[in-house]
Amino acid sequence: MSTTKWSIDPTHSEVSFKVKHLVISTVTGFFKEFEGAAESEREDFEGATVSFSADVNSIDTNQKDRDAHLKSADFFDAENYPKLSFSGKVAKVGGEHKLVGELEIRGNKKEVELDVEFGGVVADPWGQTKAGFEIEGKISRKEFGLTWSAVTEAGSVVVSDQVRLHLSVQLVKQQVEVSEQAIA
Repeated sequence: MSTTKWSIDPTHSEVSFKVKHLVISTVTGFFKEFEGAAESEREDFEGATVSFSADVNSIDTNQKDRDAHLKSADFFDAENYPKLSFSGKVAKVGGEHKLVGELEIRGNKKEVELDVEFGGVVADPWGQTKAGFEIEGKISRKEFGLTWSAVTEAGSVVVSDQVRLHLSVQLVKQQVEVSEQAIA
């Protein structure tokens, strides 16, 4: 069986997170710069290996002061840990696709399991083969060393521990390079 290589199409993908603020509302943020790849032997991507990284300095919550605080040592510590990364595999668990692997944030590694909705594979109008995925899950930010915490006068937590992740990803099939030796 041959292996197919894929890379993330950043133009048609987004990486977002949501966290409760003051327990009453949700703040949404994005990583604007990221890259990733997959290698698969199957059309349904079961067993595919996946790698991903995001530039912490590209974080965007639509509020510059909050973004600066998230990049600081209180949270991601972008100066010392400029990237977050993931490596793992796509597995079927109970008939559902899961992305299982090691997430590293701020030098802390932990195994995570994320839900995957596989949208299928199509050829776009320009002849590229693409695959689509919606990936969701929850992590504890404190387990990754993002332990900053504050409490309001009334006792409410300012930032919740639980972070919801959502990645909408489009992969592009990489062209196979044929060597001259293979032709001869």
